[in-house]
Amino acid sequence: MHHRRPRPSPSVKVRGALAGLSTRLSKRTGPMLAVTATVALTAGAALVVPAHLTDSVGMARLALAAVDTTARPTRASQATDAAPGETTARAQWTAGHGAGRHMSRSASATPDGAIPVDTQNGAAPDGAKPAATAGPNRAIDRRGDHRRQQPAQVTPPNPACTLIVPADPTTAGGLTTPYELTATQRRDGACHESNPDQSAFVEAAVLDLDTGALGVYHPLVVDRGTTPAVPPAPVKLPAHAVVGVWFGFNGNTLTLKGDGAAACVNGLGRSVFGQFAYCNAAPFFAGANAAIAAHRLVVPPLGTGTDGLPCPTTRDFAVVDQDQSDNLATSYRVIDGQIAQDIPAASGGTKLTNGSDEGLLAKAISPALGCKPFTAPDLTNGGATNTPALALNELSAAAHQAGAALVPTSDPMVQVDGETSQRKTNLYRAGVDMPALPAGQSPRAYCAALTQIAPARLQRDRELFRLAPSPALGSPNLFRFLQDRFQATLQNLNCSTGR
Repeated sequence: MHHRRPRPSPSVKVRGALAGLSTRLSKRTGPMLAVTATVALTAGAALVVPAHLTDSVGMARLALAAVDTTARPTRASQATDAAPGETTARAQWTAGHGAGRHMSRSASATPDGAIPVDTQNGAAPDGAKPAATAGPNRAIDRRGDHRRQQPAQVTPPNPACTLIVPADPTTAGGLTTPYELTATQRRDGACHESNPDQSAFVEAAVLDLDTGALGVYHPLVVDRGTTPAVPPAPVKLPAHAVVGVWFGFNGNTLTLKGDGAAACVNGLGRSVFGQFAYCNAAPFFAGANAAIAAHRLVVPPLGTGTDGLPCPTTRDFAVVDQDQSDNLATSYRVIDGQIAQDIPAASGGTKLTNGSDEGLLAKAISPALGCKPFTAPDLTNGGATNTPALALNELSAAAHQAGAALVPTSDPMVQVDGETSQRKTNLYRAGVDMPALPAGQSPRAYCAALTQIAPARLQRDRELFRLAPSPALGSPNLFRFLQDRFQATLQNLNCSTGR
């Protein structure tokens, strides 16, 4: 995601977009029939839609707009998954976000959230947002998964941070050693884990190869040179365990360095994924799939939602966005400016969350539909509670999702300098247990499935989602948030171009 301009009024925005689209299409296709749809907008505008859009992206957008005509907030907001009344770090900071993780490639982003002075470090995390922050990657701002309405900020936080990976990250010692966050380029400003626009997150899945038992541990991230608010929880691994580690990031470009980084996959060469990385994912999934085949590990069935349809997964076209299967359900605590795992020993402070597809499914969509995500004992809490995780979501999707969406080559995270890359796409897929290309959909087929499936289920579940809280401050409910997210996805995947 990235910062967005304030939205124009609905009538101005829609009239302008459709008028421009109609003009461009008429130049390319010559005379064409048109259908006229009179839409009850604030300014009362009559909209003319090219006829050939009535069975494609254009009608998907109009269908979504027709589902609910209530006024939208000026921006969707940044995700929180706190319980009602709970203070979150995102509510205390004022760095703003927009509804989609990426801005249209033809649009320029403007800073729109004020960052207060970091009282713990004595200075604002004020790295000016550069035109390009991802090295050889094209600059596509991806800050967070969800956004919130905020006033204009003078100095946007540095969106490019580096995470120092401890040695042997898949061992008990590596899991309990805090990762350290720092700026990739100091001249672009500092990086602070307590700033929710820069926070990095780590999640580990543990498989007992002997029994097939699963567990989840949440390694801690702190600012470089600082100590945790509460020492990390100890963890004891099974004698024959295989551990996978995944990363999420609320900024734009996360680079892995340090003693343990060589064992991890951050992208293809100098072209990093952005918000996603992993360590030892392939051996973990190989062990898990072998345990499933041997009936030592049973992935629970999806079940049926209260809407009468199968419960969705992270590979359901009703759930995916422009960069599916990324980020984590992990949360931390900010206590007096220091970071702690989200465990009973670290009570108080504010919750720090990772805006994510994985967390959105497990903590928002599934509960709203009466579904239960695949969970495992939280080893960070001594196994006393269960928790969802990226690895579990992906195992569930691989086992049960019919017509599964697989990461397409149009996903900005798997491109190199804006061009498709089979090697980078396959590296990303390996990190989430997806088959390599040519399996899956072409960009055109991916867009077609999105426009066919997502609006229909969103409309079917409208009342359920309108009763559910939004994961974004400033968005009135889950329905509105998902509606805006879908619109942004069509734009960021260039679905309207038919490519």
